[in-house]
Amino acid sequence: MTQSARTPVPVPSDASPIPTPAATPLHVVHETDGVDLAAAEHAAGQFLRALGISTTSESLRGTPGRMARAYAELFSPRPFELTTFPNDEDYDELVLARSIPLRSVCEHHLLPFVGTAHVGYLPGRRILGLSKLARVVEHFACRPQVQERLTKQVADWLQTHLEPKGVGVVIEAEHTCMTLRGVRATGASTLTSTLLGTLRSDARSRSEFLALTGLRS
Repeated sequence: MTQSARTPVPVPSDASPIPTPAATPLHVVHETDGVDLAAAEHAAGQFLRALGISTTSESLRGTPGRMARAYAELFSPRPFELTTFPNDEDYDELVLARSIPLRSVCEHHLLPFVGTAHVGYLPGRRILGLSKLARVVEHFACRPQVQERLTKQVADWLQTHLEPKGVGVVIEAEHTCMTLRGVRATGASTLTSTLLGTLRSDARSRSEFLALTGLRS
């Protein structure tokens, strides 16, 4: 992941973000070592043939290339600017974006997991452009992941850059590595949450957040 006011400065994707003044939009891009689609296509063909799948037929001849392009797309989040605005009205109630579509890839089997994310915060001095909550989710989801880490990365990143009074992230997802293989637990979903600041320490705020996400009636 790379971040700066306008010009990206590379940092490791799992490192702590570089502190930046909240008033300055952050240009957020994902650091990669480069994508070699030709090498990925060759490797995909070898992989399929090693599993006894011939790629000589008309239908399968282009499959290694399609595999390479599909995974390149899955692993390439779109750059965006984290735009914040002054909280002129001193708004101090919960801001919550519910049911943000989520798709990622399990790092253990490289099979997809899909679901929704609920992301909320209690504003401090600044508020965030609402679409950026979904952008941050996408940013961290577009790499091989585990759901627990993904949940915490989104919350920690918003806490650092937005400096709110509290952050809450809940993710519910279905992992095809457990529904299509292994235990084959069709319909099973996994729920993870991270609460920071007031949403963790204050029982009423925590209860409100969980109720609005549908986790508590």
